[in-house]
Amino acid sequence: MSAGAPTAVAPARDGAVHGLLSRLDWRRDIIYVGFVVVFLVFAVLLGDQGFLSTTNLLNILRQSAIVTIMAVGMTFVIGCAEIDLSVGSIAGLTSITTAMAIASFGLVPGVVAGLAVGALVGAINGSLVAFVRIPSFLVTLAMLGIAAGVAQWVTDSAPQPILNTTFNTIFGSGSIGPIPGLVLWSAFAVAIGAVVLRKARFGRQVLATGANRTAAEYSGINARAIKFRVMMLSAMAASLAGMLYAGRLHSGRFQWGAGDELNAIAAVILGGTALAGGRGSVVGTLFGALLMGLINNGLILAGLDSSQQQVIRGVIIVLAVALARNK
Repeated sequence: MSAGAPTAVAPARDGAVHGLLSRLDWRRDIIYVGFVVVFLVFAVLLGDQGFLSTTNLLNILRQSAIVTIMAVGMTFVIGCAEIDLSVGSIAGLTSITTAMAIASFGLVPGVVAGLAVGALVGAINGSLVAFVRIPSFLVTLAMLGIAAGVAQWVTDSAPQPILNTTFNTIFGSGSIGPIPGLVLWSAFAVAIGAVVLRKARFGRQVLATGANRTAAEYSGINARAIKFRVMMLSAMAASLAGMLYAGRLHSGRFQWGAGDELNAIAAVILGGTALAGGRGSVVGTLFGALLMGLINNGLILAGLDSSQQQVIRGVIIVLAVALARNK
């Protein structure tokens, strides 16, 4: 009996492994596998260069935080089968608006002015997409140029310093114990976004609209209103990101956020959100942003210059879109 026991256990173990693999959705869960694999590779190759130090790991979280916040808003947009290319420019415009308002009127008006930028741009994007029915790609591509141009124009390309220490401490420079404030902001955004997307009625309506707009409308969902709201949400997230850039770097500049739209989109797609809409995961988006930050950090420690890092990031975006394709 004892001699035959191992042979009985082996098929059971193999069956359990097979069952686990059969339940694994590779397009949905590949981000978690990829994150662990990349982390282990860098830990082995760059361990003697301080990759595993607490300071460096916190630095990865800090560097990923602002893109994570943008990507949370982008998750709702892409889950609704739309796109927002203007988030990076909105962040830059918000940073200079906040800086100029703080210098002229004080802390609270500065924060309100920064949020007002997101509300205004989001309302314009949302109205054109939802009610005028211009494709979101074209609307937000145009807004990318408009927001960046306005930010550069009103400042004459000059940085706008922020000397208000309270603002800088709250929005980016402060910390609670060893935890950077940026990490707390991103954790808050991820927690709220995950609950809304999975548990709230609005989140279910977003995914239903992205999966099949006609069916969603027949079921009583106001698809136009949903599209308007997701564009608003994305712009407001970008405005928060712009204020965090301003607080972290103690200034507003039109360059802050430039190129972040690509990183945010890549994080969302890597995180398992379907590019065609109808499926999304805010937690997956978080790991997508962390993976991008992890790769950037590892490439820097490995000695690659910025141009080589851009090439690698471009390859990652292509792979993300390829993985997002339906079978």
